[in-house]
Amino acid sequence: MSRGAKLAVVEKRHAARHAVDHATIAEHRHLGDIKTHIVNISANGFMTEGEMPLAKGERITVRLPVIGRIEAHLIWSLGGRSGFQMERVIRLNEFNEMIDVLGASTGPGGRH
Repeated sequence: MSRGAKLAVVEKRHAARHAVDHATIAEHRHLGDIKTHIVNISANGFMTEGEMPLAKGERITVRLPVIGRIEAHLIWSLGGRSGFQMERVIRLNEFNEMIDVLGASTGPGGRH
């Protein structure tokens, strides 16, 4: 199996999450393109629905509106959902612009 990144994971789950419905293609250095469905997002991470053929710590690159390409590490995966931590925290003004483009809301699905 591939060797994932050795991450010093800092708990950042207190960040506000916004429910979204964003289908995109993630890029993996060995697996190539992976269809990805982002269902919630915060300034420092996102959650996907659908099986991910990855091990914890593996990296993908996704394209987000306003932000562009950003790398993320798989932190957890359970029951067809996966949580990713982005390589950097998105600046508030860019995050708000992205949320406007995605048409996100902070309803019950917005927090996990």
